[in-house]
Amino acid sequence: MTETPRCGFVAVIGAPNAGKSTLVNALVGAKVSIVSPRVQTTRTIVRGIAMFGDAQVIFLDTPGIFQAKKRLERAMVAAAWSGAADAEVILLMVDASKAGKPDPDTDRIIEDIKLSKRKAFLALNKVDITPKEKLLDLTVRLNAAGIFEEIFMISALTGDGLDPLRDKLASLMPPGPWLFPEDDISDMPARLLASEITREKLFLNLRQELPYSCAVETERWEEKKDGSVRIEQVIYVSRETHRPIVLGNGGQRLKSIGASSRLELETLLERRVHLFLHVKVNERWTEDRTLYAAWGLDFNA
Repeated sequence: MTETPRCGFVAVIGAPNAGKSTLVNALVGAKVSIVSPRVQTTRTIVRGIAMFGDAQVIFLDTPGIFQAKKRLERAMVAAAWSGAADAEVILLMVDASKAGKPDPDTDRIIEDIKLSKRKAFLALNKVDITPKEKLLDLTVRLNAAGIFEEIFMISALTGDGLDPLRDKLASLMPPGPWLFPEDDISDMPARLLASEITREKLFLNLRQELPYSCAVETERWEEKKDGSVRIEQVIYVSRETHRPIVLGNGGQRLKSIGASSRLELETLLERRVHLFLHVKVNERWTEDRTLYAAWGLDFNA
């Protein structure tokens, strides 16, 4: 640790699918949060840890904030606002490629930040695919809210514009000891990480409406004498008709999901992984308190 260490939290918030997880992964320099084209991929707060000089920045990748109705949705949105409340810096991320279209979720987020009497930073994402005139109009409209300290034009996917954003966020970290070892990139428990990786593969393999009816739980984690690990996971679906969709013809889709997940886990864990997936129907998995506890979500939100 340096003689003048600094450390703090940056909450990355925004509407669903704004690119928050892609940004956090890029700023950390490693994959700490799962990513898919589907909205609501992130269900809990994921902490990504990055070192910039003498500053340790802990990025909070939060669930998308939207008009929540169901219990799981309310818990996810509550987690996002909880992360923002506890962070030194709020970074609101907006998908600029949707400029000119109604964006009620982002408008509500801005109003809520304004009501909290806090300031925030604004990251306009996907500027590489946004027409300049639309980008300018969007910037003027959002800046009129009067809550943004500074606005950054970025592409989380390509890395464009990330250096100025990274430098600014690092400069805002207050003096204080680092909270994590210098080489840590996340504090996510291994069992939860394994569940998240498999859930990402589900999102990437299944049709759009099904992933939100799925959950993954790591039921067993057994360390083997040869240094490998045996992982048994349950994929919960909410309807019997969903089970054959996950399994695929002759179980081929589940086999493909398992193979993709195992390969990524072996890379992340740096050892051999024996992964076993089972599909179970549980119409009330969204009412299971133990799952909420494992995800760090408030069941009663």
